[in-house]
Amino acid sequence: MATVVELRPAVQTSPAAPRGGEAMQTALRAARLPRYTSYPTALQFDAAVGPDQAAAWMRAVPADEPVSIYVHVPFCDTLCWFCGCHTRVVNVRGPIEAYVRSLVAEIEMVAEMLGRRHRVSHLHFGGGSPTILEPGDIDLIFRTLTRAFDIGTDAEIALEIDPRDLDPARLDAWATAGVNRASLGVQDLDPEVQKAINRIQPAEATAQAVRELRARGIHAINIDLVHGLPHQTVEGVIATVDQVLTLAPDRVALFGYAHVPTLKPHQRLVPEHALPGAVERLEQAEAAARRLMAAGYAGIGLDHFARPEDSLAVAQREGRLRRNFQGYTTDTATAILGFGPSAIGDLPGGYVQNTTDVRAWREAIAAGRLGTVRGVAVTADDLLRRAVIERLMCDHAVDVAAVAAGQGRDPAELADALERLAPLEMRGVVVRDGWKLTVPAGMTPDVQRVATCFDVYLNPAVRAMVAAE
Repeated sequence: MATVVELRPAVQTSPAAPRGGEAMQTALRAARLPRYTSYPTALQFDAAVGPDQAAAWMRAVPADEPVSIYVHVPFCDTLCWFCGCHTRVVNVRGPIEAYVRSLVAEIEMVAEMLGRRHRVSHLHFGGGSPTILEPGDIDLIFRTLTRAFDIGTDAEIALEIDPRDLDPARLDAWATAGVNRASLGVQDLDPEVQKAINRIQPAEATAQAVRELRARGIHAINIDLVHGLPHQTVEGVIATVDQVLTLAPDRVALFGYAHVPTLKPHQRLVPEHALPGAVERLEQAEAAARRLMAAGYAGIGLDHFARPEDSLAVAQREGRLRRNFQGYTTDTATAILGFGPSAIGDLPGGYVQNTTDVRAWREAIAAGRLGTVRGVAVTADDLLRRAVIERLMCDHAVDVAAVAAGQGRDPAELADALERLAPLEMRGVVVRDGWKLTVPAGMTPDVQRVATCFDVYLNPAVRAMVAAE
């Protein structure tokens, strides 16, 4: 949720993948397409949306609707060179203490704007490394949140974890606060790969973190892996997957590394000569997906895998899977409140994002205004297209007429999308039956191409590429 980079390639979750030149084309296309964790995408955010507009949209959140909360912690104690998140390295307490004070003030400010104590369905701590916080910080933040919001016993409280900076006191504090799902960053367990991305994390550190979490009653475990890193091979990725499977996680996310040093200058430290090519990346993703599914995990959307009994897999089977800035989710809240620098919110009028500059964010909060510096208003047309795109990304199929009817709209308003779909339909990327669209199993890596046909903001050059052979 922290990063607005939307360039990572899709994961192949079907064994029926194209090869050779076709595989190269698929990888190149996917590497440039939006991931549609929002619509309009973050590329459309601009400074026309500021703190006053964000405050007005906050006040428009329906009083009887639950909300989802994302808290961004913008600090790490070491810098991973592959990272695309908004974070900075700190090794002293001062900046963290100042951040916590401002975060508390921001939560209280937003609660006052909302005008009532909303029920919270999902609460997610991301970063950076939320586990850099001390027990006292955690206690203060949760006391503030529980005063401002109704966080029920059925709420999912998720925490992104760096296994390298855990200790018993921090774990106890998070468990006492009610965390019930933990997402552990692993990326890759090969020492050569870890050295190349400046993330030295022995397998035992991850295993110990999992044991400690489960000992404290936190049994819902997610593990994040990355393919396309320097020195990675298909065999190495499979070896990492096999080690991860011994931990029996509930979910595994398999992301593609986005090498964008012009946006993230620290990525210049990544040895470019050791990066796998497009075909190699796709083969790594395919092989990992096959191994996970052979172990009984269900493929979820582009890049997630879950045990059949996990709520994410159940939601997919029942057509209830959702997609937002946190990726695939079961969250049905109609509004997302983002707290902290760079955090993104999804409000009744549109999307909002706080400044990524920690000092500027703190100054805004101290002045009694929101830290919003960019965003985009969402139109009725956007809402219709967003709903269609979400179903495509989640289900790889959509009944456009049914979605339009659910919003009291005429599906003919999306006739432009059907025209753009024609070349993909001719090549079997999508099957159309009237207003019903299905992406066949062997074509699921191309679901983003189908989704782009509904995107009226897409760059013309990218649109031409989507339609090309």
